[in-house]
Amino acid sequence: MQVNETLNEGLKRGYAITLTAAELDAKVNEKLAEAQPEVEMKGFRKGKVPMALLKKQFGQRVMGEAMQESIDGAMNKHFEDSGDRPAMQPEVKMTNEDWKEGDDVEVEMTYEKLPEIPELDLSKIKLEKMVVKAEDAAIQEALENLAENAQDFKARKKGSKAKDGDQVVMDFVGKVGGEAFEGGSAEDFPLVLGSGNFIPGFEEQLVGVKAGEEKTVTVTFPEQYQAEHLAGKEATFDCTIKEVKEPVAAEINDELATKFGAEDLAALKSQIAEHLEAEYAGAARAVMKRALLDELDKMVDFDLPPSLVEAEAKQIAHQLWHEDNPDVQGHDHPEIETTEEHQKLATRRVRLGLLLAEIGQKAEVEVSDAEMTQAIMAQARQYPGQERQFFEFVQQNQQMQQQLRAPLFEDKVIDHIAEQTKVKDKEVSKDDLQKAVEALEDAD
Repeated sequence: MQVNETLNEGLKRGYAITLTAAELDAKVNEKLAEAQPEVEMKGFRKGKVPMALLKKQFGQRVMGEAMQESIDGAMNKHFEDSGDRPAMQPEVKMTNEDWKEGDDVEVEMTYEKLPEIPELDLSKIKLEKMVVKAEDAAIQEALENLAENAQDFKARKKGSKAKDGDQVVMDFVGKVGGEAFEGGSAEDFPLVLGSGNFIPGFEEQLVGVKAGEEKTVTVTFPEQYQAEHLAGKEATFDCTIKEVKEPVAAEINDELATKFGAEDLAALKSQIAEHLEAEYAGAARAVMKRALLDELDKMVDFDLPPSLVEAEAKQIAHQLWHEDNPDVQGHDHPEIETTEEHQKLATRRVRLGLLLAEIGQKAEVEVSDAEMTQAIMAQARQYPGQERQFFEFVQQNQQMQQQLRAPLFEDKVIDHIAEQTKVKDKEVSKDDLQKAVEALEDAD
């Protein structure tokens, strides 16, 4: 097997690989010899078929496998000996397209190698970590939101008309074609007007009703209604209004606290403070992460594989185009041209991505099975009722697993780097943190 270098420009490499006819023939014989003990053929005992007959019968079929294995072996040995790591899958093509049995096999392999990543003195990096304490005003605002969500209803004055947001307590009987249908009747049913819990058009017709009033509501079931015998049909509901109630926010007291699983109001306030400060810490971490990446970007400068930068620029352009055109769900659209801005952002991302990968590899940073499972389960919650199917899909899809593993790995590498830098806590207000987060969003 001969491997000769044909290209060496920057990170681009090219090699001519020659697999001689004798080597290929030897590989074919080797594979046939491996298979011989299991081959059965009429007129011969199992494993006793002569090699010449095997070669005549199966030689052409084994030839392609032998050729592929030989070329793959030469490539693997080249990367092992040279230490090169290809940035993307090497391009391999046969150059003597008029090849026939008995000829040497000539192959051209080209790729872009990953660059050498310089070692950095991470202890020189100085960072600030924003620290925000949960203020009384923020805790009170959260309590008021909880009280509003835990609202109750009290009876309006006699003769009051129901408004949007009110609760109407009623009996009703639903009919299609004048006949009551199964599941269309209820007694003392509480319905909040404007909640959208009933068929479209139903709740709007009850706005203005009074306690003691009878009202017939006419609606048409949606064409895609789950009960097929009702889908698309017009129905009437004879409603007897028993009560009209207005919403009342719950009082902020120990009783409210117990509704949310706390022992008392003081415990609920403490839980809210912890939750808020955890949110602030997450936002502060994002701000510090950007500052850390900015510092790393200033410290390194090395050649990048053009194919990686181009692929990243195309992905950025594609993503931004879809953000500007949210109505286009699929990929049936004109080709999206990359701009200088896309290239600039792609260059930064590829450089930092390679740097973080190198640091993580040297530090033996790994994403555990438990962390992956937790990430998959978190993603699965976005598909209620289909969590199991999503979990199984991810387990069988290597690309999806990589998409979930990559950000986990990056975060762990960032934490590893931050441990070696000089980090100073800086107490700031919630508004200051918010402004820093908004600045991040504007920069993206």
